[in-house]
Amino acid sequence: MNDFHDLYVRYAADVHRFVTYPSGDPTMADDITSETFLRAWTSAAAIREATVKAYLFTIARNLYFAEARRTSGHADLAEEIPSPEPSVADRAEHRASLDRVLKALRGLPAIDRAALLLRTRDELSYEDIAAALDLSLSNAKVKVHRARMKLATLA
Repeated sequence: MNDFHDLYVRYAADVHRFVTYPSGDPTMADDITSETFLRAWTSAAAIREATVKAYLFTIARNLYFAEARRTSGHADLAEEIPSPEPSVADRAEHRASLDRVLKALRGLPAIDRAALLLRTRDELSYEDIAAALDLSLSNAKVKVHRARMKLATLA
């Protein structure tokens, strides 16, 4: 990467979103995102441009799991997600649909949920998903497929 600022500008939103999905806590995601880039910046290892996103996601995932272990059982996930829809009826319908999907996502194991979101939302390749989640390539594919199938039955 040419410049650390460019790295941050390019990937901070992705890392933040990656942490917000499982945590449901934007404040925690802010902290973990900052810590992720701090660790990347202070790392003795050179960051390879081809795998930088997977590298950052790996750091963020490890920080999230450490934080989740540290605070397990302390707080529930937030249920309120503001909707940009203008009408009350549209917001209520959107909310009911979103609640079903979020409930179904929460029903998935954390690793399956992360694999699915990395593939669908962040459009990462299976190779990058495998690297970010410390899985084999075939296991990453299986995790995404099984998460999709289970989500389809739960939602």
